[in-house]
Amino acid sequence: MAILESSVHLIKMIFIFLCCTLISNYGVRAFNNDISETGLDGVGVNRTGYHFQSPKNWINGPMYYKGVYHLFYQYNPKGAVWGNIVWAHSVSTDLINWFSLEHAIAPSKPFDINGCWSGSATILPGNKPVILYTGIDPDERQVQNIAVPKNLSDPFLREWVKPDYNPIIKPSIGVNASAFRDPTTAWWSKDGHWRLVVGSKRDMRGTAVLYRSKDFIHWTKAKHLLHSSATTVSLNGKQGLDTSSVGDGVKHVLKVSLDLTRFEYYTLGQYFTSKDRYVPDNTSVDDSTGLRYDYGNFYASKSFFDPSKNRRILWGWANESDRTPDDQIAKGWAGVQDMWLDRNEKQLLQWPIEEVNHLRSGHGRVEMTKIPLHKGSLIEIEGITPAQADVEITFRIPSLEHAEPFDPKWVDAERLCGEKDASVSGGIGPFGLLTLASSDLQEYTAVFFRVFKSNDKHKVLMCSGGIRSSLTHDKMYKPSYGGFVDVDISNGKLSLRSLIDNSVVESFGAGGKTCILSRAYPTLAIGNNAHLYVFNNGTQAVKIGKLKAWSMNSPSMN
Repeated sequence: MAILESSVHLIKMIFIFLCCTLISNYGVRAFNNDISETGLDGVGVNRTGYHFQSPKNWINGPMYYKGVYHLFYQYNPKGAVWGNIVWAHSVSTDLINWFSLEHAIAPSKPFDINGCWSGSATILPGNKPVILYTGIDPDERQVQNIAVPKNLSDPFLREWVKPDYNPIIKPSIGVNASAFRDPTTAWWSKDGHWRLVVGSKRDMRGTAVLYRSKDFIHWTKAKHLLHSSATTVSLNGKQGLDTSSVGDGVKHVLKVSLDLTRFEYYTLGQYFTSKDRYVPDNTSVDDSTGLRYDYGNFYASKSFFDPSKNRRILWGWANESDRTPDDQIAKGWAGVQDMWLDRNEKQLLQWPIEEVNHLRSGHGRVEMTKIPLHKGSLIEIEGITPAQADVEITFRIPSLEHAEPFDPKWVDAERLCGEKDASVSGGIGPFGLLTLASSDLQEYTAVFFRVFKSNDKHKVLMCSGGIRSSLTHDKMYKPSYGGFVDVDISNGKLSLRSLIDNSVVESFGAGGKTCILSRAYPTLAIGNNAHLYVFNNGTQAVKIGKLKAWSMNSPSMN
């Protein structure tokens, strides 16, 4: 698989079952943020309001148990950089309000004395949860361990114990002990075996190592590497699937996270349980130019099955844009952490979980309809809190006649967005939103579309970021993120939803076909000084068909 052959320092692969609904009306993307209490000016001006945030530092790992949602996250109690890693623990009953508990696991045994790294949670028969995680032993080897709840009657699972038979999996001969981590959620097959996958690498080639077990204690390495683990997707109806689901109505997904690029790629395909082999469909390229969950600042995602609503929820992590540890320490944070099948069965769709809608303010709400946007149009959305808002907008494109010709060499959407940012006029577009904007537009983060003509079809480009900022910081990473949107716009409609949260702008194009998360660090457009605009900088007029925007309340957060 080409995406496993990228030349990287280390490939972080998280292979998981992702059970997704088909064209569901329910949102299935959750949002997380691990920002500390202090911001650029020391008072938390860039701290998110409703994306999940730990007290500070790193984040990872979700689960549902006895009516309670659990988020276990990698956390450094002593700072905002990597090291001293424990599994911190927050709980929620609604995925919105979160409360921190005692750390679930911390280095204490020989098999994890140098760190409790990333992993997953699995629910065993009898509703018994177990954590699978990578521990670093005294020889700096990466080994796989488990932890179990001390008291199963406690829905909050406050205490966890590590059995003495750990580690359950050691790096065998031929496995790189310094790159052998991130065990997946395990799945059960009809042959009576549990299976899980551990990410590794051989030379500069990423590998997925499959293990089997009958008792969840003794594990045997498979003879052949697995092309993927199975990510299950329902082809029938609106319900999600449990991890171990198989059959004709199930599709599978392989997802890989690349540590060097901090991007995630996936393919849709079929998992053959008898051979433990995954074969991707030929509906998308199988390399680093292929499909991504998110075309922005989104990485190391996890998912879990929510049996209370029969859905699969995906969480992701968005890195800070500062590139030096000193900068991260100064701010006291180190990153932000955050599916159903499209009808064409060629890609996944993502959407905010429905619970996010409960944060919409009943007082701060705005609606607009049938407003023309000529070239140079700039309309402010007033009556809401622009720094913390939810915006849904449908654009109408009266004519596609003057779309710019598409150059087949434009294969890199991110680069194209950088070359044709919001200030560069085109035929149809750029049009969209200027978020977290100052009144004089000295600062803003743009989210917009462009439409091109490619042979007999039209090609839609979605961009976000390329942040115009007053912050004079030569180490600040301010890319223009971008992805192409596989959407038929012959009806002249194109939709956009953006969740704006002080330093996060998370956008969903065409009903979740293309998603882009951007980080922003405004110094002028903060709080009441932030503005939100709809704009068009294309020569051809477009219309706001319908726009709804809400101020967003802040939930309880740790």
